[in-house]
Amino acid sequence: MTPAASVASAAPAKPLPQTAGSFEVSFRPDKTRVGHMRTITSAFLRKWDVGGPLAEYIVLAVSELVTNAVQHGCGEVGLRVRFAASELRIEVSDGNPQPAELRCANDDDESGRGMSIVAFFSKDWGVSEDGTMTWAAFRAPTGGA
Repeated sequence: MTPAASVASAAPAKPLPQTAGSFEVSFRPDKTRVGHMRTITSAFLRKWDVGGPLAEYIVLAVSELVTNAVQHGCGEVGLRVRFAASELRIEVSDGNPQPAELRCANDDDESGRGMSIVAFFSKDWGVSEDGTMTWAAFRAPTGGA
């Protein structure tokens, strides 16, 4: 069972707000922005009552996707995080038509594991048709039985 699946099947979670929520930011590529985006995402997750391991996985995915965009993008980077119904979706755009892809990093490689991490913790991930936006989706706990 993946960590995302174990979070979804864990003890009843505190219900999330019934209204949708989102935030969107754009910025020039700069590695210092990765930490800023983690902080902003964490703040919104607290506002939406998303905590525990799920929040950690979401923030980790934001970190990996924004890092990729800063390192490999062309121009401004955009981050959008949307919560609706029982899904929380991260979208990172970077203007580079070369799509993100899973790689098999060697033990000695210093990078190349980011998309594998995102794929492991999210319920699904993908790339826009034009290759300029990478997304990851997470099951968010909802109220009810």
